[in-house]
Amino acid sequence: MKKKSIIHIIILSVLMTVMLSSSVYSADKKGDKILMMATTTSTDDTGLLDYLAPEFKKDTGIELRWTGVGTGKAIQMGVNCDVDVLLVHDPDAEKKLITDGNGLNRKELMYNDFVIIGPKTDPARIKKMTVVKAMKTIAAKKAYFASRGDKSGTHALELKLWKTAGLGTPDKETWYLQTGQGMLATIKVATEKEGYTITDRGTYIKYSATNRGNPPLVILVEKDNNLFNQYAAIEVNPAKCSNVKNNLAKEFIKWMASAKGQKLIKNFKLEGKQLFTPNAKK
Repeated sequence: MKKKSIIHIIILSVLMTVMLSSSVYSADKKGDKILMMATTTSTDDTGLLDYLAPEFKKDTGIELRWTGVGTGKAIQMGVNCDVDVLLVHDPDAEKKLITDGNGLNRKELMYNDFVIIGPKTDPARIKKMTVVKAMKTIAAKKAYFASRGDKSGTHALELKLWKTAGLGTPDKETWYLQTGQGMLATIKVATEKEGYTITDRGTYIKYSATNRGNPPLVILVEKDNNLFNQYAAIEVNPAKCSNVKNNLAKEFIKWMASAKGQKLIKNFKLEGKQLFTPNAKK
């Protein structure tokens, strides 16, 4: 056999192998049941999604993969068509997402509340105050305050509280520390400075558990109507993002709102404490 013929055969074999591999890969991708989600740091840090994902896959065959970031960044990931579904907690930003045509079918699934935490010594003496009075007192006494500063749902709530207290955001003040990080990292900064911060209760319980039930920062202000924290799921609009798996997003939201999904959310606990309360309406 001539040398040129052998070379042709080798080239043909390589091309056939590449084409076959590509065909198998494409078939696998089309058959994939992988749902990509952007969510808040609180659902990620607390371990809620690690707890729910295996049950979701067992019931639906869908593998849930997620990125935990601030709600602002999560929503932007939806706008950028990087994910199929969102699980977030900033109602105003969520409604804008839908009004702008980038999101569909917002479904409320669960809630918890925010709390103000600080040192056990409570240098600003805010314990048991209303949240508005506490914010005014922290500012008046120039006590260290760690802010997420990341356009997250928690950050959005904090900004509303400064406004409700009749104050501007104190972002020029030396006592006001903007971390640009997630909740646990922000709590760490507040701990180091012996200052205050606002956190969702679920993440605080996780923080407390990590510190064996004896955390340096304790809850000082809670159970205020201004501290309600609603979580909702939103489909990324397939009309804007042709690559999204909208059918899987719908299935996820349906499962989360189902009797089983709601029961699992209710039963998720740390230190014997419930982190989220299910409230999906039928």
